[in-house]
Amino acid sequence: MKAPASAPTPGSVAEPPEPRWLTDEEQRVWRSFMEGVTLLDDHLDRQLQRDAGMPHIYYGLLVKLAEAPRRRLRMTELAMLAKITRSRLSHAIARLEKNGWVRREDCPDDKRGQFAVLTDEGYEVLRQTAPGHVEAVRQAVFDRLTPEQQKSLGEIMGIIAEGLQPAEAGADLPWLR
Repeated sequence: MKAPASAPTPGSVAEPPEPRWLTDEEQRVWRSFMEGVTLLDDHLDRQLQRDAGMPHIYYGLLVKLAEAPRRRLRMTELAMLAKITRSRLSHAIARLEKNGWVRREDCPDDKRGQFAVLTDEGYEVLRQTAPGHVEAVRQAVFDRLTPEQQKSLGEIMGIIAEGLQPAEAGADLPWLR
């Protein structure tokens, strides 16, 4: 039986498959998406730096702690919720500690584990910063979209996020690094 023309012969190297290039329309969508994400992140970072002296990522950490029971989360859980590496989280928490907005506490049932705890001062900074931040988000995103577009955006981003968080063991996710 003769091997198909596309199959490598013994001793030869198979050619890699042709990349699945984006169509012109896909390229337009991709570039618009990346420009929008980049500009939105910059817009929110500038607003939070101006109003509270913190980057957007720090604000997000304070929000997650404020929403947690007793305003505390294990560091590993906080990294997972924030979708960041443990190293990046540790650096951010160190900066937030210097500001007096967060403190670390040892985990009583796990000598290696730690909690990040939102302090009263951190909660107050968040409370004062939230109105300006939500207005910046509203103006940049929600005021520009119809209710149908808002729903679609939420569904689309949910599908993308779900696809990038495989459940199988050994997945390369930021909070596991």
